[in-house]
Amino acid sequence: MDSMQASVDIHCHIMPGVDDGSRDMDTSIKMLKIAEKNGITDIILTPHHKPMHHNVSPEHNKVYKDRLQNAADKVGIKVRLYSGNEIYYSDETQRELENGKICTLAGSDYVLVEFHPTNPFSAINNAVYQVQGAGFIPVIAHVERYSDIVSHPAYVEELIDKGCYIQVNASSIMGKYGWGIKSFVKKLLKNRRVHFVATDAHDTGRRAPELADCRSYVERKYGREYANRIFFDNPMSIIRGEII
Repeated sequence: MDSMQASVDIHCHIMPGVDDGSRDMDTSIKMLKIAEKNGITDIILTPHHKPMHHNVSPEHNKVYKDRLQNAADKVGIKVRLYSGNEIYYSDETQRELENGKICTLAGSDYVLVEFHPTNPFSAINNAVYQVQGAGFIPVIAHVERYSDIVSHPAYVEELIDKGCYIQVNASSIMGKYGWGIKSFVKKLLKNRRVHFVATDAHDTGRRAPELADCRSYVERKYGREYANRIFFDNPMSIIRGEII
């Protein structure tokens, strides 16, 4: 464990009973134990915030986060938790952000935004302007899921030039979603177009909060310095509210 590098997870569904992630406190504690074994020291909890859904309010988000932190502390899990949301972009998003109805990542100016996999790039582009117009910095959740972007890797460059940050899922790097996605993500890593690798964990099985294998793979292929940046430094910058 000593030799394991510390990692920080900015995208996961470990908060119990609020979305399609962890069902209950027991599952959440098991997930946190897996995270800790993987060298994860800090986690931003990002329950889904979707249109037409019963979403957790920022007030409740904090209450549930504290409750989970207390339960984790009790059993000796040394992981620090922070509030956040994974925002499914809609026409309401800008207004909700301006009115403080959605959690930013760990109280920073960064927000985690996701889209429908078949959204055209033009729609994603427009969403970026709306989020920035509300005064926030978009982090694009699992960029490898949007078919239009996967078909046009140069779009990632455009998003970065516009001031977005790019998150990919560890499982995609490890090939769990097939060769096409893996090779797209490899291209991004090779060109240093990834700012964050996160777990997007939903359970203790197929979508568990595992980063250690992925981290050592990225270190081997793309160097320790870059791995450290995308698994630790950049996420810590968000938690500290710093510019990346």
